[in-house]
This record gives sequence, C-alpha cells and structure tokens, in this order.
Amino acid sequence: MLIQQLRELQADGVIERVDFREIPPRVEYSVTPLGRTLAEALAPLCAWGSAHSAAIETIAERRAAAESAQRQDVAA
Repeated sequence: MLIQQLRELQADGVIERVDFREIPPRVEYSVTPLGRTLAEALAPLCAWGSAHSAAIETIAERRAAAESAQRQDVAA
C-alpha cells in the first residue's frame, strides 16, 4: 500500500525517488518543488484538524459505537 502511494506521488511529480541499486536495497525520497507547494496548501487543513481534534474524536467514537451496534444487530 505504501509503495503504491509513493509510486503515485512520484508519477505525479510530488516526490523524487533515487534508487542506489545496492544490496540490501536502498532508496531515498525527497519532496519536489511542486510537492512543497502542496504541503503549503495542506497546512491550513492540518491546522483545522488540530483545532477541531476533540470534536473529530467524538464523531469517530460515535461512528464506531454505531457500527458496533449495527454488527451486533446483524449477528443476533
């Protein structure tokens, strides 16, 4: 899963990958200038998540409880 995501980010020009062709395998990833602009664009979203983490956690707990109750109803 992680490798696939890294390949997609590389294909999109967000990161660069250097394969040193060594045994054991060694690769390095770095963020491209385009990737840095993406990080700048996502910073406000990260700040929003931090500011609202308690509410997000409450929602996640409520959803998990509802899903658990639904699974118990189906099993019964």
